[in-house]
Formats: sequence, C-alpha cells, structure tokens
Amino acid sequence: MAVHTLLSMLEQGRSMDKTLKGLPSPLLRELVYGVARWYWRLKAYADQLLQKPLRAKDSDVMMLILVGLYQLAHLRVPVYASINETVSACEHLGKGWAKGLVNAVLRSYLRRKDELDVDLPDVAKYCHPSWIIERVSDSWPAHWREILSANNERPPMVLRVNRQRIDRSSYLQKLCQKNMSAVIDPLSGDGVLVDKPVDVNELPGFSDGLVSVQDTVAQWAADVLPAQPGNRVLDACAAPGGKLTHILEAHQSLAEVIAIDISQKRVDLIRDNLARLGLAAKLLVADAADPSTWWDGALFDCIVVDAPCTGTGVIRRRPEIKHLRHPEDLGKLVEQQAALLDHLWQTLISHGYLLYITCSILKEENEAQIERFSAANSDVKICELDLPTGTKGRYGLQTLPGVHKVDGFYYSLMQKKVA
Repeated sequence: MAVHTLLSMLEQGRSMDKTLKGLPSPLLRELVYGVARWYWRLKAYADQLLQKPLRAKDSDVMMLILVGLYQLAHLRVPVYASINETVSACEHLGKGWAKGLVNAVLRSYLRRKDELDVDLPDVAKYCHPSWIIERVSDSWPAHWREILSANNERPPMVLRVNRQRIDRSSYLQKLCQKNMSAVIDPLSGDGVLVDKPVDVNELPGFSDGLVSVQDTVAQWAADVLPAQPGNRVLDACAAPGGKLTHILEAHQSLAEVIAIDISQKRVDLIRDNLARLGLAAKLLVADAADPSTWWDGALFDCIVVDAPCTGTGVIRRRPEIKHLRHPEDLGKLVEQQAALLDHLWQTLISHGYLLYITCSILKEENEAQIERFSAANSDVKICELDLPTGTKGRYGLQTLPGVHKVDGFYYSLMQKKVA
C-alpha cells in the first residue's frame, strides 16, 4: 500500500492525504511520509547499491526498495522484520523475481551504510529538488541550510482551543484525563502543543467544537486582523476554514463574514468546519480575483487574503510539496497573488485593512509581491506588526522553519489611506 500510494503521488501527482484518506494504519502513514521526506537520499543509496539501473516499468520495485531502506535508516522496526516484510511484498506486487534483488540491496545497505553518505550531492544531502534549494538559498542565503534541514523534521501537533467554548487550562485538564501530555503554546493565545500526535477523533471534545488543529503561526491571523464589532469581513481564499473559524471565534460581534473559495469541494470543507464549531458565515463558490462575479458592491472593512502559494514554508507538514511543486508553478502563483491583491483592494473601504498571508518562504511571493503592490497603489499604508517571533522586512514579517522553530509564514497588514 505504501508503494502504491507513493507511486500515485510521483507518477500521477496525487496528494498523499487524499490517497491515505480512510486508511488509518500509523505504520502506513509513517512509511509514506517518511519516504516522501527522505526520497532523494534514499534514492541515492539505492542507486549506489544496485549493480545496474532498474527498468522504467519496475518503478514499483524501486519504490519498494526505498520503503525498505527508510525502515532500516529511520525506524525502530527490527532489521529482520524490515527486510522480510519488504522482500515478501514483491509477491504482492506481482514481482516475485525481484525478491532476491530487494533482499541483496537491503542487506548490502546494512554493510555499507557508513560509506553511502560520503560526497552526496546537495539534492540528496538536503532531500529537496534542486530548484527549491536554489530558490531558498537565493531568498535566505544565511539560513538556507537550517531551513532545508528543518523541512525534514517531524512537525509538532498544535491545537487551537475554541475560546468561545473553553479556556486553555481547562482543555489541558481534559487532555491530562486522557493521558495525553501537552503544554500551553507560548507563541499563540489559543494554542496547545501536544507531545505525541494523535488522530483528531481521539482529542477530547473535537467533534463538539472545543478544539481545532492549526499551526502556531496560522493562529496569528485572527489576532492580527484589526476587525471591530459591526465590521464586514471577507476571507477571500478561505478553505479549509482554519483562519476563518478562528476569526469568528475571536471576533464575535461582526456584522457579516463572507468566505470564498474557487472549489465546491473545498467550500464543503469550510461548511463542515463551521458546523463542528457551531459558527456561521456566508459561503460562496467563486474566483475571489474576479469580484464582478460575486461582489454585491458593499465595501469590506477587513479582507484576509490567505493566498495560494508554493507552500515552501510547510514542507515539514506536507513533504509531497517537494514532489508536486515545479519551478514553473512559482510564476503562475505570483500572478494569481497579484490578481487577488489588485482586484480585492477595490472592494475595501477607506481606512479598511487587508491582511496578506502565505505559507511560503520565497521572497517573490512575499516581500517582492507586496513591494510591487505598494508601488502600484499610492493609497497603501504598510502597518507595523508586533508578533512573537519572525524576521521583519520592509513590508511584512516572515517566519522560517529551523530559524524561528515554527512553520514558514509571511504576514503583511495594509491599510487603505484616504485619497
């Protein structure tokens, strides 16, 4: 199953979460995410250990070798079990002929593992495609090695307590009663750090809306947004609804909240999250960058643009980004971000605020994007951000994996000046 899941990602571009949905095996998830995370190094090992390259039609055998190597290199599964189960999987793939080959490669790894790391190229050393290495090193020349290394770490599980329903101390007591170790997140007002990740359905009160899963830095949006009672608020790229629901929890007297996403399936996810948390917003399936198709002409007091981006700040949570993103995606995403900013600015009231967010660490999507937008619009005022951690730029604030010990996010808050 791990082999088929990984091949569907690499060969068909399918996300791992979609492929693994409904498959609760922790070991399966560990194997899939682990191989995706360390793919380039494992592949370098396999290439050195194989006497000759495998044929293209045997990509499943190669992937099986990588699954076996991941167990030997990173898991505490007994060596005999790792090798025996991996070899026996050849039969399930209909490749019984490969059993001897897979066995020989895995046993050779155990003998030669100390020499295999010598003189690895950067792609294998840092386990990222070359284009991401180049972009990250261009954007952060002093920190790129720390960032790439952090991307290969396991992410913490961070919860957001629903302040309308319960306080953090009370929720920590509920976790303690379930023998789940957790502490208050010092970098967010509603956050809780869980020592050992669990399925959300095991969290006390999850189905009743007491808590959501949301990264520390993503939780900042609700408190950064200067929404006031009676305001009209737009969340322009709202799915799956994490920031939207937090805004509704934090700002209880808003006049109207409209949430937009371009996909019906993703809007359905927002609806599910709203229902679980007992919250309400007006949901629209539309292209936020084309207000002529959805806007009623009433100006917004606050707009949140959680823009589509490369996701290079959350690779530790979604290692498939390394495989599914391509160099040409960056230019297309920068154009989408620019279109959202340019068109949504026209729907904002004078003195209103637009909060621009990405989960990217690339300058093109962040500082350079806001620099372009600010230069093109004389009524843009960049607001100062006072946040718990991050690197301040001229136009916003950036957090970096490995540097600030959180996911990589960019925040820029802009106010529309009176002309």
